[in-house]
Amino acid sequence: MSTAIVMVEVQRGGLVESRHRGHAVVCDASGAVVAAWGDPDAVILPRSSVKMIQALPLVESGAADRAGLGVEQLALACASHQGAPLHVGKVGDWLATLGLDESHLRCGAQPTRDREERQRMLRAEEAPCQLHNNCSGKHAGFLTLTRDLGAGPEYNEIDHPVQVAVRAAFEDVTGAASPTFGIDGCSAPNFATTMQGLARAMARFAVARPDTGDARGRAAGRLVQAMMAHPDLVAGQGRACTELMQATGGKAAIKTGAEGVFTAILPEQGLGVALKIEDGAARASEAAIAALLVRLGVLQADDPAVRRRMAAPVTNWRGITTGEVRAVPGLF
Repeated sequence: MSTAIVMVEVQRGGLVESRHRGHAVVCDASGAVVAAWGDPDAVILPRSSVKMIQALPLVESGAADRAGLGVEQLALACASHQGAPLHVGKVGDWLATLGLDESHLRCGAQPTRDREERQRMLRAEEAPCQLHNNCSGKHAGFLTLTRDLGAGPEYNEIDHPVQVAVRAAFEDVTGAASPTFGIDGCSAPNFATTMQGLARAMARFAVARPDTGDARGRAAGRLVQAMMAHPDLVAGQGRACTELMQATGGKAAIKTGAEGVFTAILPEQGLGVALKIEDGAARASEAAIAALLVRLGVLQADDPAVRRRMAAPVTNWRGITTGEVRAVPGLF
């Protein structure tokens, strides 16, 4: 078994002050490993990096079409959004078309990550609600499928028909039974897989097309297109997912997950990418995914969005640059 390798270093004063270790795998659609760093067999919880998999039953079943969902709703179903007015308004409107409201969600209230909205809410003494939760779009998708199935309201329970369908889709695209699951921050089950399994799943999405193949493949193709068409809905202003997707010019769908996970779907190359930083540091996962996507030719190293992450400055309280968070040369 391989061990995690150093992927990102933090430098200050000419010294390496910190090191972040992790794993990364690139697979093609056959599931073959094209490139790997660390341990391809490491088992992880992929967290929000697999929201496109969790949305597969919504689209594949026909529930999305029967509910009249458009491309924006499909992007939100895959999103870890900012809780900005843009996101909150669109998810609220989506629920309203179902005859539902925020109280039907099971994701929990979460403060908005949008700075202007946070300041407005503080001045207005307005409390955040479940629509502000970064997973509210995913949960709106769960609710849409729940209504279509005529199932009970506790769609986040492990034995609910929605989660049974999600697990079946997850195990199909990763190519193996999930060994365990954890409960995510939004209260939904999150199924474990290997690094290779996660990269294999992303490669399956990479070769999927919305107008050809089986129902699952067509569903995957629609979700990938939705993510690439609306990167602003998938995350938000200033976020790595949004800015890096925009920087690729439509060449990749990119998704982060908590605790240092990233996935990327590369349709033109038919490749899937999975990344996990062992200590869960977002600064390291953002640097590493930017470097890997430069290596794979879908990002340019001199793009401002890439430079801000692949070689991010460390500043002090006076705004002076005192160091750098940078991906190690072997990644790019």
